[in-house]
Amino acid sequence: MNDEIKDNDTLDEIEKELNVETHSDYRPVNRFDAAAVHHLSGMYQNWFLDYASYVILERAVPHIEDGLKPVQRRILHSMKRMDDGRYNKVANIVGHTMQFHPHGDASIGDALVQLGQKELLIDTQGNWGNILTGDRAAAPRYIEARLSKFALDVVFNPKTTEWQQSYDGRNREPITFPAKFPLLLAQGAEGIAVGLSSKLLPHNLNEICDAAIAYLRGEDFQLYPDFPTGGSIDVSKYNDGQRGGVLKVRAKIEKQDNKTLVIKEIPFSKTTTTLIDSILKAIDKGKIKAKKVDDNTAAEVEIQVHLGPGISSDKTLDALYAFSDCEVNISPNCCVIEHNKPCFLTVSDVLRYSVDSTMGLLRRELQIRKDELLEQLFFSSLEKIFIEERIYKDKKFENAENMDAAVNHIDDRLAPFKPDLIREVTHDDILKLMEIKMQRILKFSKDKADELIAKMQAEIDEIDRDLAQMVSVTINWFQFIKDKYGKAHPRMTEIKNFDTIEATKVVEANEKLYINRQEGFIGTGLKKDEFVCNCSDIDDIIVFYRDGKYKIIRVADKIFVGKNILHVQVFKKNDKRTIYNVVYRDGRQGFYYYKRFNVTSMTRDKEYDLTQGTQAQKSFILQPTRMAKQK
Repeated sequence: MNDEIKDNDTLDEIEKELNVETHSDYRPVNRFDAAAVHHLSGMYQNWFLDYASYVILERAVPHIEDGLKPVQRRILHSMKRMDDGRYNKVANIVGHTMQFHPHGDASIGDALVQLGQKELLIDTQGNWGNILTGDRAAAPRYIEARLSKFALDVVFNPKTTEWQQSYDGRNREPITFPAKFPLLLAQGAEGIAVGLSSKLLPHNLNEICDAAIAYLRGEDFQLYPDFPTGGSIDVSKYNDGQRGGVLKVRAKIEKQDNKTLVIKEIPFSKTTTTLIDSILKAIDKGKIKAKKVDDNTAAEVEIQVHLGPGISSDKTLDALYAFSDCEVNISPNCCVIEHNKPCFLTVSDVLRYSVDSTMGLLRRELQIRKDELLEQLFFSSLEKIFIEERIYKDKKFENAENMDAAVNHIDDRLAPFKPDLIREVTHDDILKLMEIKMQRILKFSKDKADELIAKMQAEIDEIDRDLAQMVSVTINWFQFIKDKYGKAHPRMTEIKNFDTIEATKVVEANEKLYINRQEGFIGTGLKKDEFVCNCSDIDDIIVFYRDGKYKIIRVADKIFVGKNILHVQVFKKNDKRTIYNVVYRDGRQGFYYYKRFNVTSMTRDKEYDLTQGTQAQKSFILQPTRMAKQK
């Protein structure tokens, strides 16, 4: 279409310009639509599956081989290409990584900061944020990074790396790194994909090495998480990190004095800001009795909770665990990519796979080194023969008509020595001999040549011994990693069994319960009616009626329970000390009975009967008593 359509063009002119025809309902239809019909039903299904597969495999879920997501792998690959031992600006690293990662600089920058905050693979310089307070890192142009020595030791080896083309075909990038350490367990990982999620918790480097050594020796092992934020964990339901397990994490709280509690360490996944917010909300609701909360966090966490007069510090400490984020539950989900598909494993499965992979990589490195040494040994032996036998001074060699004749002559001269060589002599080997410079020939020393050959042969023999005992080699490798880097990674999180805290026992009675007997309502919002007792907003209430029925209901602002109410009070589960004393008549003309009983557990909102069930019975007296606590 060369000309623009004008506002005053007729319909026929527009149809002619757009190459369309008009039906009776005057809707333009392209003449070629019939040949380009697509059914949307199948397209949506295929496109969604393609998208879901891409998000799972290429963005959100880590690979079991190296424990990294694609963006993390591309960042480390870029940093390796840029590595000269000095720090690089994060902005420069992000720009370099965009050659490999097609999703923009923001995703790269965020992933790089998260890697740096784990303090394992990246050495950082500048303000990289604070995992304790939740403060963000400075802008990429202000902060710097370089690969850590640990990363250089365990992650990279171009000789054992499998490569693929980058998204635009201009560069090569690793499919996975040949990582000789369970990085997935050391760093942890979290990601949300389409239809599934992954959440692996970080573990202690020393304990990973110990578990790897135990596995190689055929011994039992057990791994539990270790968080950089400290705190304590209850692993009784951890379930080896498999989905369905639960890990309880608590803050570390100390008593500074009878009026002050100090939070020294916070649960993993929480910050001082979110933790304080949860405490303040609980205080506002009356669940925790405290005057104020001060945040004195600097290099270490220090949150002071100041108590009011007459408030028990022990009860407040339990209330902090029950009603704030001082205790959280974390549900692990060990989902990883294995053989190009997502799999749900346990932490022990991941460790075993990684240790076996490490052994295989160490074997490959030894074999590659052996092949290199054999090639060097072969040519050194060939060079020694060539020089010592003065083949280069042979008249036939000097007077050769052409290159082929010279090569054939050298090949003939080498014939008596070929049985002692490691492999056959090729045409390229002879050409390489002919490239030896005269200066090298004049400086040749038989003793030095023999010494070099003996040294290479000794190293080859040592490699053969290592290849015959790879289990010991792998054990020594993990012991080397532990000895070199273990001191910088002490366990931060204490493992212990938590006592179960019942919220109803530590909650403050911050509400008042009222009753309207005439209309049959009870609740905390009936301010003008009869006061019953103090309660909390999570309490249960037991209600007795004059016909001998009773039931338990949840506290509410206003709830209808019915008329003829005999007695109402707060119900405590498993309370054997409260005894109810009832006198009732069995029917209209029956006997009077006296009954003593306790109520320890009931189903909420279900009606029970304390009488024999005869119709028209009537309860006259209900008097609860409290028995003394047995010593």
